[in-house]
Amino acid sequence: MAQEIIRLENVSKNYVLERVVIPALKNVTLSVNKNEYVALMGPSGSGKSTLMNVLGCLDTLSSGKYFLNGTNVSHMSDDQLAVIRNKEIGFVFQTFNLLPRMTALENVALPLVYNGTNRTNRTNKASQMLDAVGLADRKEHKPNEMSGGQKQRVAIARALINSPSIILADEPTGNLDSKTSYEIMSILDKIHKEGNTVIIVTHEEDISRFAHRIIRMKDGEVHSDEINQHRTIAT
Repeated sequence: MAQEIIRLENVSKNYVLERVVIPALKNVTLSVNKNEYVALMGPSGSGKSTLMNVLGCLDTLSSGKYFLNGTNVSHMSDDQLAVIRNKEIGFVFQTFNLLPRMTALENVALPLVYNGTNRTNRTNKASQMLDAVGLADRKEHKPNEMSGGQKQRVAIARALINSPSIILADEPTGNLDSKTSYEIMSILDKIHKEGNTVIIVTHEEDISRFAHRIIRMKDGEVHSDEINQHRTIAT
């Protein structure tokens, strides 16, 4: 039986701009099972970025409930959500979000600093993660000494360092050329095959085709939720 890892129940999110209430999500109900590979799609203003922020515990709900790994995180404090994020979710961003003065090794090890792992163990695990994404020879390089694809590999290694329940990738190929994009999607495919739950947010149809399931957002609602019948198989 499939194990549910995410459940949203009638989730709404409103923003207030100059006293005007703007609904970004409207009564969204959906679930994601462990080891699913999901693409969130939709045009600008569809609600997909807000949904990603909710799933990543970066934003609180206006109403509804969010269960992550069986825990109701809907009304947790910012500090509680920070703990959940560090433990349960690995983030990969379009802009990489690497610290420019740190080496690849130091960037990857950073999440372990926050949970109290000692320096030796941090270094060893970060080194293993960089080996796994093909960057054994780039550990002492800083971001400005690496290509976009290499920086995104560092970001993926950092996302995996805490063995999270979910990898959440926001436009992970948005700043990359097509060849490098395919390489990054191949890495995410491998991560999924190793048992991780992967959710990518993208506006690119060719990138969404790597996922097994495609959820399309429109006007703050789930417009469609379908199994991908024409999946691109990474090699």
